[in-house]
Amino acid sequence: MQVQSPVAKMLIVFASLIIIMAGIKAATTIVVPFFLSIFIAIACGPIIKWSSTKGVPRWASIVLVILLILVVGFMIAGLVAQSMAEFRENLPTYKEQMSVQFDWIVNQLARFNIELNRELVQSHLDPGLAMSIATNFLSGMGGVLSNLILILLTVVFMLFEAESLPRRIHIAMSDPEMEYQHVDRFIQSVNSYLAIKTVVSLFTGLVIGIYLSILGVDHFLLWAVLAFLLNYIPNIGSIVAAVPAVMMAFIEQGWGVAGLTALGFVVVNMVMGNVVEPRFMGKGLGLSTLVVFLSLIFWGWLLGSVGMLLSVPLTMVVKIALESRPESQWLAILLSSDGNVQDN
Repeated sequence: MQVQSPVAKMLIVFASLIIIMAGIKAATTIVVPFFLSIFIAIACGPIIKWSSTKGVPRWASIVLVILLILVVGFMIAGLVAQSMAEFRENLPTYKEQMSVQFDWIVNQLARFNIELNRELVQSHLDPGLAMSIATNFLSGMGGVLSNLILILLTVVFMLFEAESLPRRIHIAMSDPEMEYQHVDRFIQSVNSYLAIKTVVSLFTGLVIGIYLSILGVDHFLLWAVLAFLLNYIPNIGSIVAAVPAVMMAFIEQGWGVAGLTALGFVVVNMVMGNVVEPRFMGKGLGLSTLVVFLSLIFWGWLLGSVGMLLSVPLTMVVKIALESRPESQWLAILLSSDGNVQDN
């Protein structure tokens, strides 16, 4: 048999990846709920483990966790529905307030000889943009959660089999002696990342909600939920979460409160992202900042909103898989933050 050249091998790998991505894209209705189930199961794992140490039977812990997920899910759905109803009711007032704020901006710019076509700009002003940013993302999640029963059943089965799963993976990979460390490292890394990220995101949403309520910004609970969810998205998630809240504060109370709102988001996310997370995550995930950002774009395109939420764990899977074989370790080095990979 003729030995293939490196270029031919690269082309074959590239073509295979294109076929795999096309298959995943075509099967998103199945793949996305499955990935989300894995995400939820791993995030709930530490809770199950902690309750087991307190003497609570595993089945009881799983039932309580599923009930908690259902309660939180229905609360978020009710919150979004209530916020949308209130927003539609107050829309005429918001439009009037936005017109007043815009007149102030036009007058201030006129002092510097900057003239704006008032009618043209006002025709493009839409207070609904603030709410649409939030609802578009949440509706994308809601489309996935329409398979709620399927997702919850999958999560239940995963949680029941979580204890025996690592060993079965080792046996399936012809490593019954548990010497293959990449599998263990992947499970531990993803579990640690999701657990820490969930706690940090929860505190971020809580602090943002309290801060916005003090400032008197409408729909502060919705913005808090959005800050919690979007905190899972690296780099730009916190920025996107701040935009609708700042816009709403500007429409209602002007530049002063809008500036305080933006400042609050910046301070909270700087403290959580640069102080709290690194302290608990240690050296981090071993992924470069550029790779994290590009993975956000790629997985968001491939899997939608859920792909954006899971972009970091999914990229970690790819990196650890590349590290497992010598011929692909150079790709793992490109993905890493320090140029180092871990050997078997």
